[in-house]
Amino acid sequence: MPAIEIIGVWIAAGLTLMMYSFLYKDNPLFKFGEHLYVGITVGYALCYAWFSIVWPDLVKPLYRVIVATTGKSIEPPLERYETWWLVIPLFFSILMLTRFLPRISWLSRWSFAFIMGTGSGMSIPYVVSASLFKQMEPTLRPFIIKGTTTTTTLVDTTSALLILIGVIAVLLYFFFSLEHKGVIGGVARLGIFYMMVAFGAAFGYTIMARESLAIARVQELIKWSSREYYYATIILLVLVAGLLALFEVIRISSRPPTSPKS
Repeated sequence: MPAIEIIGVWIAAGLTLMMYSFLYKDNPLFKFGEHLYVGITVGYALCYAWFSIVWPDLVKPLYRVIVATTGKSIEPPLERYETWWLVIPLFFSILMLTRFLPRISWLSRWSFAFIMGTGSGMSIPYVVSASLFKQMEPTLRPFIIKGTTTTTTLVDTTSALLILIGVIAVLLYFFFSLEHKGVIGGVARLGIFYMMVAFGAAFGYTIMARESLAIARVQELIKWSSREYYYATIILLVLVAGLLALFEVIRISSRPPTSPKS
């Protein structure tokens, strides 16, 4: 196995054990891994934004426009989007950097307002279509849905009725013009039940996703504890445990002595 791969395995196993050391308590090893993760993520995002967005979509096209304006021939010819209109996103990009200058940091609000406005204008129609209209669609289906068999007809019809009842109950729960008493209160409580089921399903899905990631990482640690990887997991686990014990000893020894009670 190449040495570079072995080094990568040892680094991955060490950082994984550092992050899992938080299961014991907050400690310097976990903080180191956390800060390293955040720093690498930010650095990767900056590099990706520059080489994949800023340079090919702004800097390079604007440079080609400037060269073409001076009368020099360029190959390939200018595209439709390569115009002086690129100065506008360049202007707003520069304004965003004013966040690092306290005296004129308020200028960055123009850029953020522009981003929020255009982003909302582009995303709201898709969100309404996906989250509102698509959820309203099941409530408009017929009460009896005929399937290929009696079982599918019964299941589809029951599902349609449950969806319709749930939508009405949840909407009635948020209808505050009527006091939640009597029949209205009962339907509103049914809406609470529907919402709790939805929240529980979403929470369970999130937990299952996180558990799948944890299981995959533990499987990797088990694989890296073999002789092929020079027992990386075992050695690093002992090292991390020893460092945690050392940090704990230093923390206890650095406590100020307590005066005996009289």
